[in-house]
Amino acid sequence: MPNVTLSPELHRLLSDALALSEQDRAILAESLLASLAPIDPRIDRLIAEEAESRIAAHDSGELDSIPAEEVFREVREELRHP
Repeated sequence: MPNVTLSPELHRLLSDALALSEQDRAILAESLLASLAPIDPRIDRLIAEEAESRIAAHDSGELDSIPAEEVFREVREELRHP
C-alpha cells in the first residue's frame, strides 16, 4: 500500500476486510469498485468477448498457459529485485 495515513476507522475496516476469506474479499472488492464508477456496457462486452476468445484459444491448443504459482513466484521475485 502506498505511503498514506489511514484514519482509525479505515484502518479497522481494512484489517477486518483482510481477515475475510478470499471469496468474501473478492466480493467486497468487486462491490467497492462497482461503487466508484459505472461500467460502460460496451467495455464490459469487449472484456467478456476477449475472455471467451482466450479461453477458446487455450482449449484449442493455440494458446499456452503458465501455472499461476509460477507467475506469482516470478512476480514476487521481481518485486524483491526490481
